[in-house]
Amino acid sequence: MGKTAAHPYTEKKHRHRLVFSGTVNFRADTVTLPNGKKATREFVDHPGAVAVLPVLPDGRIVFVRQFRYPVGLATLEIPAGKLNGPRDNPLKRVKAELKEETGYTAKKITPILSYWPTPAFSTEVLYIYTATGLSGGAPNPDEDEFLTLETIPFEKAWQMVETGRIRDSKTVIALQAWKIKLLEKK
Repeated sequence: MGKTAAHPYTEKKHRHRLVFSGTVNFRADTVTLPNGKKATREFVDHPGAVAVLPVLPDGRIVFVRQFRYPVGLATLEIPAGKLNGPRDNPLKRVKAELKEETGYTAKKITPILSYWPTPAFSTEVLYIYTATGLSGGAPNPDEDEFLTLETIPFEKAWQMVETGRIRDSKTVIALQAWKIKLLEKK
């Protein structure tokens, strides 16, 4: 997602301040508002991420369940991972994440959409794909990732969204997009 044309409410960076540097950076920039006043904008400078909806030939979806420290729960999600910087190719990264987290490789990987998950406080762009024509293998998660695989029929997964048992936004959006695709085929 590129930059768009200037808007009359555009804020201009006056001063850049790096608060923390790590996997993601935290910034507190001073901006000049359209009315000439100054304000501070605190946000996460994020390299971006990819996610994939792996669909088995029988229509079941492959999910990973993993503990998410910020929410204090094990969540059911589609496989995903951060980009390794601005030059990392999302398609190559999503193939690597699929193999790493699930052990599967795909004959076909199709982009669904890209979006800003939280544009009010992050620069992250998330690229979502579907993966079909899956061939199995052994997962090889990162040393700090502890996850289990679950395969769930699409209809049941959708019920889990509707009842709040799946709450991860990228997973909900990917399942919504897949539901639309299934409805278009009818």
